[in-house]
Amino acid sequence: MLRHLHALAQQRRERLQNTARSTLFFNLWQEPGTMIALDPAARAHVTLIDHPLVQHKLTLMRKKEASTSSFRRLLNELASLMVYEVCRDLPMQEVQIETPLETMTSKVIDGKKLVFASILRAGNGILDGMLSVVPGARVGHIGLYRDPKTLQAVEYYFKMPKTMEERDVIVVDPMLATGNSAAAAVERLKQCQPKSIKFLCLLTCPEGVMTMYKEHPDVPIYTAAIDRELNDHGYILPGLGDAGDRIFGTQ
Repeated sequence: MLRHLHALAQQRRERLQNTARSTLFFNLWQEPGTMIALDPAARAHVTLIDHPLVQHKLTLMRKKEASTSSFRRLLNELASLMVYEVCRDLPMQEVQIETPLETMTSKVIDGKKLVFASILRAGNGILDGMLSVVPGARVGHIGLYRDPKTLQAVEYYFKMPKTMEERDVIVVDPMLATGNSAAAAVERLKQCQPKSIKFLCLLTCPEGVMTMYKEHPDVPIYTAAIDRELNDHGYILPGLGDAGDRIFGTQ
């Protein structure tokens, strides 16, 4: 009997530990009641880039006293770090090359088949850092603005490279807030029928993740942080403010 009771107690402890681990995994802000519940399927849709250098630079960017020049520099550095993770599973091909000693076969990516699609205007702040790592990538632009009353995305510009059906696309925007602009951009891109689409941002929140997952469950999200929530004006909290204004000094 004692053994049986001990086994039951051990099972209960393990269940509690598993629940605690799940809570920690899905609620990045661990203070109870402060973060909107995030569906596990939607959370699995997100790759959190938690490398120490990424997190360190993101913290510096969040500071309200960060100048425009330092914000731009940090964003450029962050983008060059984050692109490694988002490009981790890019297809490769073997080519024959000559080293100083002999001929060998080695692997390369086809950078010309990769497209970085920037959501204007803030997405342009990420491009330089990404292009410094993958200079052969093509660049497309999607012009969207968020209606201040409805918070819905309104398109005003769209330009992509040719033969998109042969290309892998990484959509870039510093913030995934309501998710409306990102979802609209991806919807527009899908009309070009690219091989694949990924979404890269610095920050997101449960609302943005859920919107993207609901509208485009086939598009994975890569981000450096999942913040607590949106405020009434559609800004991420605690966030880092308006990324576009901070990049271009238009606050």
